[in-house]
Amino acid sequence: MLSWPPAIRVFLAVQPVDMRGAHNSLAGVARSLGLDPTDGNLYVFLNQRRFLAALLWYDGSGWCVLKKRLSRGTFQLPAVPAHATRLQIDAASLASLLQGVDLRAPRRRWFRKNAHLGA
Repeated sequence: MLSWPPAIRVFLAVQPVDMRGAHNSLAGVARSLGLDPTDGNLYVFLNQRRFLAALLWYDGSGWCVLKKRLSRGTFQLPAVPAHATRLQIDAASLASLLQGVDLRAPRRRWFRKNAHLGA
C-alpha cells in the first residue's frame, strides 16, 4: 500500500468523473469543486459505474496520477450528506475504499459468550 505524508487531507468527489482525461482534467474537476489541486492534498475521483478510481496528488515538483480498476465489484461511497459535492475522508477510509470495502455496511460485532451462563 502507498504511504502518504501524515498531514495530507483526502478529498473524494461525489459526482462521477470522465476518466479519459489525465492530470489536467482531474485538476480542473478539483478546481470546479472549489479546491486547489496544487495544495499537496490528495483528490479521489470515481467513474460513472464506480469500478475505476483515480487519485490526483501534486507533490510540489509535479503531478502524480494513480488509477485503480476493480476486477470485481464497485467502489462504495461512504454516507454522503444531501447536496454534497465532495467529502473529506481519512487515510483508513481511503484504504478501505480502494480495497472495495463497503464503508456504509454495519460493523460486525464479536460474539462473546457470557461467563455467567456457563460453558
